[in-house]
Amino acid sequence: MPAKLAVLDPTSMTGLGHLLETLVVGDLRKQAAWLDDVGPVRHWRTSEGDDVDLIVERDDGATAAFEVKTSGRVSGDDLKGLRKRRDALGDQFLAGVAFYLGEGPYTYDDRMHVLPVDRLWIV
Repeated sequence: MPAKLAVLDPTSMTGLGHLLETLVVGDLRKQAAWLDDVGPVRHWRTSEGDDVDLIVERDDGATAAFEVKTSGRVSGDDLKGLRKRRDALGDQFLAGVAFYLGEGPYTYDDRMHVLPVDRLWIV
């Protein structure tokens, strides 16, 4: 696999994406399980194909949404599904977070944040 990733083989990159998403979503689910007021934790997809890897909803309807990207940069297009959730939920949307393989955290725009994947394990 390292050799395939070094040349950015599309099949290997897709496999890496699935593995990374599984790892991040699994960890977020475990962390959400420790919260008292969490309701549904799920994936979200529209009939138009927009999706968000994980939605965590509190009992009061407040929602956080998470996306996982294997790239070293996050573009506005990568946040499309998160923005749709934010726009649909209004004030009930707490934050959208895109985890990526880049170096630093930053805020992209209103309630949209980008975090390196390793921030999941920093205490």
